[in-house]
Amino acid sequence: MNEAKPIEIDGRTGEGGGQLVRLACTLAAITTQPIRITHVRGNRRDDSRGGGLKSQHVCSIAYLAAATDASVTGLSVGSHTLEFRPRLPPSSLADRHVKIVADSAAASTLLIFQAILPFLLFAANSKGEPVEVDISGGTNVSWSLSYEYLDQVLLPTLEAAFCGVRVKRSIAKRGWSQGRAQRGSVSFKVWPVRLGQGLKVKKREEQGQGGPEEVTKIDVSMMVPGAMREGLARALVHDLEELFPDVEVEFKVDEDSGADARIHVLLVARSENLRWGRDILTATPKKVAAKNKMVAVVSWNFVQSVSRKVTRELYEEVSAGGVVDEHLQDQLVVFQALAKGRTSFPSAEVEDDGGALEDRMGELEIGEGEGEKQEEKQEEKQEEKQEEKQEERLRKDKTHEPFGEGSSHAATARWVTAELLPGVAWYNKGRVCEGVGMHMKKS
Repeated sequence: MNEAKPIEIDGRTGEGGGQLVRLACTLAAITTQPIRITHVRGNRRDDSRGGGLKSQHVCSIAYLAAATDASVTGLSVGSHTLEFRPRLPPSSLADRHVKIVADSAAASTLLIFQAILPFLLFAANSKGEPVEVDISGGTNVSWSLSYEYLDQVLLPTLEAAFCGVRVKRSIAKRGWSQGRAQRGSVSFKVWPVRLGQGLKVKKREEQGQGGPEEVTKIDVSMMVPGAMREGLARALVHDLEELFPDVEVEFKVDEDSGADARIHVLLVARSENLRWGRDILTATPKKVAAKNKMVAVVSWNFVQSVSRKVTRELYEEVSAGGVVDEHLQDQLVVFQALAKGRTSFPSAEVEDDGGALEDRMGELEIGEGEGEKQEEKQEEKQEEKQEEKQEERLRKDKTHEPFGEGSSHAATARWVTAELLPGVAWYNKGRVCEGVGMHMKKS
């Protein structure tokens, strides 16, 4: 048993919700570091979601506990204190076929997968076998990323930014938290990074990031009641054309959700190399009008309101000038912290002393090379000078409390990584991360 003193985490810190719990447990499992979380989801006591562990947290932590032969106390729905003591590293994982069934049909399958993905990326064996994961629960759930967001935004961004991320995914059936409970299921095949290696940050030219980029296409995923599909599609095209003139609009998903209470729309703006997502999950209002004509007016007004809300929010995300949207930024934090190399994923345009951060990051050789040859010695000297200049402009962040730009989720995520990964360094209000280069040793 791991008798080391556990790292104490106050679950009320910063955002104080489920993200803190998921992130702390997956980092503990990767590093074989015992943790103790008190006041679990302590900032959720006064809202409809309540405090303590929920089904989706219990599912993901139970899997991590089994995978690491961990000793766990407080692992039950509603628990406000959790102690997690992993014994085995990810490289000891024997079971390559994982099945997770959430107790509740409304528990988010995507949050469960998000909680275990970093662990799985380090769960390589000597044969290089992938890990197959089937998860049953909700796929379109309030306060959670959807399958479409993970498929179209999160995973493509990870695959573009880091060497070593390869995930095959599919959805068999949708599960909704809206309306009558309906259980869904998703499947993944994850190829871990090789033993002795870790997540390596790609060079900026490989990532395709090189400064501001114009949106060239917007993908629409729409799962709404059948009677609403035509009108909403028309409204979305109209609103998007007003906000993004001359940008191609493509409907990637257009499904009948089967119930008035199930409305989900995801918009993904794409440039040549970047993606920004924004979605809405809602239900048709329960308004009853005496005349059919009035019902039609109310319905069209509602359709327009849905379209205007999600298109306007997407426009605001893109207009902020960042390379990621607000929600993606906090989801990337754990991968930044674990990787080898420097990363920068601001969710808004950065203007500070000495010029834009993105320009300066472009000057720096990110993930610079072990064994990489420079074609010209003169170029090498130039890069060294530019790197020295960059170092002078980096200001190391204090990490004793949540910090940095973006949402409270992003600030809290950075704080958790600093608590559990002493070697991680954050700079310039969380805009730049020097990861720890985590890897599993060859036996």
